[in-house]
Amino acid sequence: MTEHTRTWLKTGLVSGLIYLISITPRLLGRARRMPGKFYAHRGLHNLSEGVPENSMAAFRRAAEHGYGIELDVQLTRDGQVIVAHDYDLKRICGIEKEIDSLTYKELSHFPILGTEERIPLLEDVLKLVNGQVPLIVEIKYKHLGSTICKKTAELLDHYSGSFCIESFHPAALIWFRKYRPYVCRGQLGMNFHKDDGRVHPVYYFPRHLLTNFLTKPDFIAYDHHARGALSLTLCRVIFGTPCFAWTVKSSRELYACEQAFDYFIFEGFLPEDQERS
Repeated sequence: MTEHTRTWLKTGLVSGLIYLISITPRLLGRARRMPGKFYAHRGLHNLSEGVPENSMAAFRRAAEHGYGIELDVQLTRDGQVIVAHDYDLKRICGIEKEIDSLTYKELSHFPILGTEERIPLLEDVLKLVNGQVPLIVEIKYKHLGSTICKKTAELLDHYSGSFCIESFHPAALIWFRKYRPYVCRGQLGMNFHKDDGRVHPVYYFPRHLLTNFLTKPDFIAYDHHARGALSLTLCRVIFGTPCFAWTVKSSRELYACEQAFDYFIFEGFLPEDQERS
């Protein structure tokens, strides 16, 4: 073996070790696994029945069917924690305004997707669900930074039901690791791209789960279309990390990805139909 070959082997071994360390999730003191298997994406919504996403009606419907609930939280201008996915109101309310530019009172005037439903407060959702089913709370981490983490955590401190938090942004998980280490936390991941096809720099590392050594997630939630991602596979196979698939939109998609994941965030169909078939 030549010196050149030995150098390349050493470099490869060191690089591989650094990579494995980087993707290592929480191993010691890992939070308990979440109950259930299926989680309704933004609630069990069905717009044709007047039940829009991330609405009280959608959450009530999910609880009645016994499904866990995935929802998104962010802040209004007056610091209220509300449940909504998009940062602006264009898609769900037809209004060209950012959510954090309005107070909650102002937001409450706008119907969601033409229905009778309004954007709810997280506090009201927690009262509605009241521990009936488990919750996945996605932290929408914008320029307000840790404020959304702090205010969400303060609301969840008084909630007795099963819940976990997740976020695409590593900073949100780092905050919970430091200030709420006992809360089950998960790293969201997918193939992030700009319009020109390049990976968005801020999300390159979480895309490959390379911030796990900082965030120490209890679970990974990943786009099921990218289920062959190396880091995701290694986390599950080597470290035994629980993995959530999102967003599964049909029985066929569920069947295709069920061997690669432990939990499933779904919409557009009822997974129980798949189990009965």
